[in-house]
Amino acid sequence: MAFYRQSEFEVRLEWGLPAVEYLAREVDCAVIVDVMSFSTCVSLATDNGARIYPYPWKDDSAVKYGLQVCAHTASPDRRPDDEGYSLSPASIRTIGRGGRLVLPSPNGSALSFRARACGNAVFSGCFRNMSATAEACRAFSRILLIPCGERWPDGTFRPAVEDYVAAGGIIAALGRQSASPEAQAAVAAWEYHQHHQLDLLRACSSALELRERGFERDVTLCLEHDSGLTACRLQGDFYDAAESAGAAGKPGQ
Repeated sequence: MAFYRQSEFEVRLEWGLPAVEYLAREVDCAVIVDVMSFSTCVSLATDNGARIYPYPWKDDSAVKYGLQVCAHTASPDRRPDDEGYSLSPASIRTIGRGGRLVLPSPNGSALSFRARACGNAVFSGCFRNMSATAEACRAFSRILLIPCGERWPDGTFRPAVEDYVAAGGIIAALGRQSASPEAQAAVAAWEYHQHHQLDLLRACSSALELRERGFERDVTLCLEHDSGLTACRLQGDFYDAAESAGAAGKPGQ
């Protein structure tokens, strides 16, 4: 048994793409947490009755993939909401029911794209759909939370506190007693930031980056707590509204 699997616990937590590669096959359910902004975009779109197709590469192949799945392709660069769909959550708010959108992203989208091959249930979670995600995941015995993190300017991995805190909030909402030390530490981070109504996260690195680029509204949307209506489950190639915990069942049922 590999030391990193946290296999004696029902609820587990590990960071980024390595968590998908090394731990996701060991659980029944994985939750991808990319608060600023992929998971928030998915939540907004799903609440509106639209589908989000995750795609990991921000190049011309994203448009070709969109044509393949009969979907529009969002801009790979964050844009103001009056310039079409992008990774800006504000740009996703107006997507209509039945909309189909490819959302290229090197973090949440890339992890979701890779997690499809694990054969288990995959969810996208954030602050705005925290309780709905926990409710949907209660049908599963072994649950892995994956905070995605961000990137340094040189492309290397940067842990993102907002992803860690949101993952801890989902774990807390699950109410499971069997949680790994990694998962319990995230719950402690959630409890601290919840006490401050998440206001401290407005000064975290990811939020400062968005504000400096003129996306203050995105920060506000990303830090909304439980304003979302649905859990977001990966259904093959796309995220859609998940069924209730009572009907979700195990993967393959």
